[in-house]
Amino acid sequence: MKIILLFIPLFFFLLSQTFAQLKAVKPDSGYSYFVRTPEGMNSAEKLPVIVFLHGRSLSGHDLNRVKRYGVLRAIERGKELNAIIIAPQTSNGWDPDKVIEVLDHVMQEYPADKNRVYICGMSMGGYGTMDVAGKYPERFAAAVAICGGGTEIYACNLTQVPLWIQHGSADRAVPASESKKIYNAIKRCDKDADATLTIIPGGTHGSVENLFHGEKIYEFMFKHHKEG
Repeated sequence: MKIILLFIPLFFFLLSQTFAQLKAVKPDSGYSYFVRTPEGMNSAEKLPVIVFLHGRSLSGHDLNRVKRYGVLRAIERGKELNAIIIAPQTSNGWDPDKVIEVLDHVMQEYPADKNRVYICGMSMGGYGTMDVAGKYPERFAAAVAICGGGTEIYACNLTQVPLWIQHGSADRAVPASESKKIYNAIKRCDKDADATLTIIPGGTHGSVENLFHGEKIYEFMFKHHKEG
């Protein structure tokens, strides 16, 4: 009987570990973030990593706000992704160095494939995506920036990263000209750069969030990987 009683709490502990898929991390410095791992993750299997950067409306110090839209929201609504998801939170714009600090920590703690690391974001997170990938192009296999823009000083670095830039034609918060500007700057650096600009007819600043709930942006990211 004693053996059975000892086994019961152990069983529930192991069960909780199996289904503990979303973890909040709040370090003393740098960005707080969620890290989400797929169910049944095998520590011997290297998994791709997706970094999601939110927009200005989710900024602050309440990490749960990060789940309101984007990759984590899509997962909550049934999207299945066999990948490690990192969703940091900023209170004042995106600092590429701090995003990389989060990425480095997760890469050390989880069975992550360094050759399949992707970054995506929306609105301010779209700008952040371009800036992080632009400052650290060697770290990312592909990037998707939605309804944002980018810093043109990173344009030539961005020619090293496969990019899909998307923007709604009816966006009143961030005009589509912002995405066109960084796309054109990239193409001026290298006309053969693997960069695609898609303007979504009638798309608004909010409606393009549905891209995270479909398949295409994930198919685009996952088809790329770094060599070696």
